[in-house]
Amino acid sequence: MAYDPNNIFARILRGEIPCTKVFENEHVLAFRDINPQAPLHVLVIPKGAYVSMDDFAAKASPEEITAFVRAIGQVARQEGVVETGYRILANHGRDAHQEVPHLHVHIFGKRPLGRMLAKD
Repeated sequence: MAYDPNNIFARILRGEIPCTKVFENEHVLAFRDINPQAPLHVLVIPKGAYVSMDDFAAKASPEEITAFVRAIGQVARQEGVVETGYRILANHGRDAHQEVPHLHVHIFGKRPLGRMLAKD
């Protein structure tokens, strides 16, 4: 999957589409999902043009990687889900149903989330 510079997250980063920001620094933006799947549903995205976690791991600078991982923890603390628990999820490719070709991690919480995967 190639990076599309006109994907919705790239447009959010450019300020063309509004979002409800919960965290931002030089390398990362986190915002509330517009179609939440749990009481807490935040998306964390790097500001660089990365399609997936493997693309990010191969090409991102150490500073970008550190900022991204720390942002996930910061958002979890700030949103008050560290004590009760939360789930992070990143989809990549067709089989995982990745909808936007920009690396993003979902943070879900504030309710019991059930099993990790359903059996076929």
